[in-house]
Amino acid sequence: MKFTRIIINPNQMGGIPCIRGLRIPVATIVGMVADGMSEEEILQAFPDLEHEDIKESLVP
Repeated sequence: MKFTRIIINPNQMGGIPCIRGLRIPVATIVGMVADGMSEEEILQAFPDLEHEDIKESLVP
């Protein structure tokens, strides 16, 4: 599968997967979902995120 919204840049955030080059790690999104946060709550916490960012972060 090719990801279009998850970027790995060795010069940003130590190379951990982030959303669209933002400094928002995929692991943060996954953790928020695991903690029971709704998509709306996540989008309020990170206004730069979009629905598709969350969706792609959760692809197994």
